[in-house]
Amino acid sequence: MNIRTLLASVALTGLVGLAASPALAQDAGTVCLITKTDTNPFFVKMKEGAEAKAKELGIKLQSYAGKIDGDTESQVAAIESCIAAGAKGILITASDTKAIVPSLKQARDAGMLVIALDTSLEPIDAADATFATNNLTAGELIGQWAKAQLGDKAADAKIAFLDLNPSQPSVDVMRDQGFMKGFGIDTKDINVIGDEDDARIVGHDVTNGNEEGGRTAMENLLQKDPGVNVVYTINEPAAAGAYEAIKAAGMDGQVLVVSVDGGCPGVANVKEGVIGATSMQYPLKMAAMGVEAVDKFVKTGEKPAATEGLNFTDTGVDLVTDKPADGVKSMSSADAMKACWG
Repeated sequence: MNIRTLLASVALTGLVGLAASPALAQDAGTVCLITKTDTNPFFVKMKEGAEAKAKELGIKLQSYAGKIDGDTESQVAAIESCIAAGAKGILITASDTKAIVPSLKQARDAGMLVIALDTSLEPIDAADATFATNNLTAGELIGQWAKAQLGDKAADAKIAFLDLNPSQPSVDVMRDQGFMKGFGIDTKDINVIGDEDDARIVGHDVTNGNEEGGRTAMENLLQKDPGVNVVYTINEPAAAGAYEAIKAAGMDGQVLVVSVDGGCPGVANVKEGVIGATSMQYPLKMAAMGVEAVDKFVKTGEKPAATEGLNFTDTGVDLVTDKPADGVKSMSSADAMKACWG
């Protein structure tokens, strides 16, 4: 074989190898991150996690957010922009877990990997994968803690529920219903907020996940029953607002407030006694895992697998309190400050 024939043979072998493994010649290109807002510390940390991992992997990240929690129109517009840009994947915390599904179907039909972060879609298989806190467990932990703190008085508790928004996204439902399970309340249909008939429930109101909403919702429920002594809140900004209303009503120190998040301001509020206990989740980890998953999908065609026994990938949750309860595993606010975000 002369040198010209040899070189041609080598070149042909290389081309055959590339044709057999086309994914190896691709890179992850652009990944879109779409959050509910860009002001909540949880989503700020999520963006940081996505940015750091994208930089590490050499991926371009485009970030979008709604104006407020519940702003589905902005999220739909963001998905349309991502499709037009030819993005390889979308990571999304959906404001409306049902209404957003048709837009995400268009993205999947265009060949994009869709991963729900923190909040699962309805149905959950409307996304290729979900990376999230086990929100039912997060709610159960603070429900168990509140029940243990009250002891025998739990049977006569007066509980206010400060939820997220009227559309009842899955994260809202699971945290709310998880608290009820932990406290010992019959949830009836665990997929719905508000169908319970337990006499201990003073009522539900929505907060949009922010401090102003938490304060207004708490004022409304205190007007309904000024004897409220337990307050469940969807997140720590709502809890901070609820505390302001409680304090203004002269009830400081008389009401147990529990929440979910694990942001540094929330953990500080645990230390100061504003929040009795909170469930810490890990948004930076969720987003970083999401970016990695898109990168792997582009290179291998492999989609993420769910945690064994679940229909999503569990990214972990821990109870934070400075008043431990028997039988409920927890960490102190001092330890939580080393792992918090925001």
